Amino acid sequence: MEKKIETACGLDCPDACGIVAEENGKIEADPNHPTSTGSLCSLVNKYLPEEPRVKTPTIDGKEVTLDEALEATKEALEAKSKLLWRGSGNFGVMQEITNLLFQKIQGATTKGTLCDGAGDAGIVEGRGVNRILPIEQIKKSEVVVVWGKNLTVTASHLMPHLKDKKIIVIDPVKTAIAKKADLYLQTSPRSDFFTAVMLARFALMGDFEDEEYIEEHASEYEDYYDFTQEFRIRPILDYIGTDLKEMGDILEMIKGKKTVFLVGNGVQKYSTGNLTLQAIDSLAVILGKIGKEGCGVGFLGDSKLGFENPFKIDGQKVQKVDTNFGDFDTVLIQGGNPVASMPNSNRVIEELKKTKTIIYFGLYENETSKMADIIIPAKNFFEKEDIRLSYAHHSISPMRKIQECDYGIDEYSFTNIMLQKLGFDALKEEQYYLDFWFNKCEKVDRYYLSPAYQEIPYEDGFGEDGDEEFIFPDEFGDDFIKTKQFTRARKKSKKEKSIEDYWLITPKANKALNTQFKRENYVTMNSSLGFQENQEVRVYSSHGEHSFIVKIDEDMRDDAIMIKANAIGVNFLTPSTISDEGDSACYQEVKVKVENL
Repeated sequence: MEKKIETACGLDCPDACGIVAEENGKIEADPNHPTSTGSLCSLVNKYLPEEPRVKTPTIDGKEVTLDEALEATKEALEAKSKLLWRGSGNFGVMQEITNLLFQKIQGATTKGTLCDGAGDAGIVEGRGVNRILPIEQIKKSEVVVVWGKNLTVTASHLMPHLKDKKIIVIDPVKTAIAKKADLYLQTSPRSDFFTAVMLARFALMGDFEDEEYIEEHASEYEDYYDFTQEFRIRPILDYIGTDLKEMGDILEMIKGKKTVFLVGNGVQKYSTGNLTLQAIDSLAVILGKIGKEGCGVGFLGDSKLGFENPFKIDGQKVQKVDTNFGDFDTVLIQGGNPVASMPNSNRVIEELKKTKTIIYFGLYENETSKMADIIIPAKNFFEKEDIRLSYAHHSISPMRKIQECDYGIDEYSFTNIMLQKLGFDALKEEQYYLDFWFNKCEKVDRYYLSPAYQEIPYEDGFGEDGDEEFIFPDEFGDDFIKTKQFTRARKKSKKEKSIEDYWLITPKANKALNTQFKRENYVTMNSSLGFQENQEVRVYSSHGEHSFIVKIDEDMRDDAIMIKANAIGVNFLTPSTISDEGDSACYQEVKVKVENL
């Protein structure tokens, strides 16, 4: 009988699935894992083995031994100024152990994120702490509001739990789940804040609020109602692309029902993204849909909540979103592809060209590895020991080595070797750092339970100890909207359509993750824009341009185009804007033009 090893997926996905591996190399879903639906996604089963790996250490393009590459890295890290730039994501806690190296050598690290920082900041502002909504509460709900979240792509393991529930979808894109929804509101891009504010206003006007709940947990709701009245109803509804009936239908469907809101990243990819999540939370609070069984708002939770992170350090930090790489002699890029994943690719490339030495420590061949002076192959999550946390559930999963790798190095070994080469004490044994996390958890069957787990989050109230009230937003300033959005462009003839501005929407792709696996080169748009299927077009903004192949979709709005977040060239179009709160990238804070090639 073949020996089986229980481990976990290390891809940067909220599902963080359990995996059972056999000695013959076969892998399958762990049926005992909380997110399991009995199968693994195609990214793990098909595309992961096909992705071109970095297998050979190089210096200036010449193949060298790993020892030689590590010695060259040691010399580069002796430079006066050095930076560690690590890819955003949640794919194993040991990734962060390199922080300890940069603490010793007094190097800089980054702050902020390319992912969910704005939304997280808004949640913390309102609730005091960002707790994960347990999957059990989603199962117990009667109504699910899917808000800017393409569940079939970004959280497919939740789909079985939506069976027999009423589904409301709020999204500019008519996603697969939107087509099956009981009610679908196709909003204008960048209107989610206003949608939440208007729904809250109408809820208070129409006596949909849970008065007993808000008196206890959100007593400033009357002030928030005054705030919502600062927005004129008719222009706002026109901007959203809805009317009073649709708004009323949403509230009627939720009334008296256990309701969860599942919110996607796209709603906060703007400078005011923090206010969007705070406004959605505010709506849920007014309706009494937080802190009760079968209710809650699920965004990306704080996976490290309740832990003391042994890899958290102080020292110089620079913004991840708009890093000035040229300010540093040496840049160590770990587990990321900033050339393609950071916004404003033209700026990123020019900054990296100013750097004396670029060290790429990663798994895959990509745009960044091609610019590197030193390349060090890394090990993947099947080839080392680690711990998997999740943004979407409370299971802490051991990541066990299931196969050997005759090339590459893991983060612990890399850090340990570098410290000693540079004259510092060696790290403690690897198991010490793994146990540091496990010791904070409760063992449940084969998995561990996060110390932050609460069966019904916020049941006693808000804040870390449950003794605070919810905080509503009380101001909104948005120059981008004022100058660009409430003045809609005049209607142009079909011939002139190519020079109109369109919102850029950048959702996740179903066959790719970040800049890995099957990346596309498509721009999706409505046929009314005047372009043809499979036509090559130039898409450009004030930040750059790139060519794409047209896909026609009549479900698309006529004021927006869609390019997947990991499409080749998409970030030549996006801005280096940092969100007002949360130090987050604002990939959709841009309008673009399209023209024939």
